[in-house]
Amino acid sequence: MAAIAKSGVPSICTALPPQNEQIPGLRAGEAIAAGDLCTIVTDGTAMRTAAAGAVVHGVAAFAAQVGQAVTLYRNVRFGYGAGLIPAATVRVSATVPGGLDDAGTGVIVGFVVDDTRIQFRGL
Repeated sequence: MAAIAKSGVPSICTALPPQNEQIPGLRAGEAIAAGDLCTIVTDGTAMRTAAAGAVVHGVAAFAAQVGQAVTLYRNVRFGYGAGLIPAATVRVSATVPGGLDDAGTGVIVGFVVDDTRIQFRGL
């Protein structure tokens, strides 16, 4: 199992993400980086997904500090890495909160489109 490293700042590539694939109006419960997988917890804040078996509600398109607004996205394409293997399955990281792995037993969240982009599924 190998962690998928971010190359630069991940950015959303889907031109106009549909509103039904966005979860706006959340506050960050901890520091969140662009491209982090997130879970909405019981107090309504977004936290980085911290375990391979955890529920993922979306991926953050922009960084947010504790208490700042954050919008999560589902079923979108992100510029994420470099040297990615097309068609590889992308999973929740077992070791890096909010991160991705290219193998293992974590929940599948998408697939690699080309050497730099990941398609996140409707989480």
